[in-house]
Amino acid sequence: MPTWLKVLLIVVGLLVVLIVAAVVAGVYFGKKYLPQLVETVKQTGGEGQEYGRRTDNEGCVNEAVARHSRAEGFGDMVKNTIFLRVCLDASRPTPGFCDDVPRRFEFMKSAQWQLQQCKRYGLPPEKQCGQLFQQVQQFCEEPHARTYGNYENSNAGDEPPPPPPPAPRPT
Repeated sequence: MPTWLKVLLIVVGLLVVLIVAAVVAGVYFGKKYLPQLVETVKQTGGEGQEYGRRTDNEGCVNEAVARHSRAEGFGDMVKNTIFLRVCLDASRPTPGFCDDVPRRFEFMKSAQWQLQQCKRYGLPPEKQCGQLFQQVQQFCEEPHARTYGNYENSNAGDEPPPPPPPAPRPT
């Protein structure tokens, strides 16, 4: 058997072993941590939606910045970005909120704007504050954020939101 074929078989064999190990690790960690992760995302989203119903876009950013400054790890930062995104979607529009926000794909303007926002709110860049303001950019790129006249909002009236539909019963 030629040497190049031996090398090829070894490389292919190692790739197969790595793929199998990755799948096994993914299944293991998925079963172990996925339910907790899903529950955390639901809880954080609920907090964001509830807070957003009581405030405007700027209020969501202020609360997210306060939470971000208290964040102690990567998980807290991820939860905070989820909170901000859901809060912005549920909140009342703030006039002019999106006026100076660059699009995410305007890379230079985007990076400069994120740094300016970090400084404005007193957040150090090493706390990944840019990812927080990426949520604002994403929110402002959506059509509803730029046309406040057509903005249908869950908190437009003062009545409470409707109750969720009953959960289907397992059969």
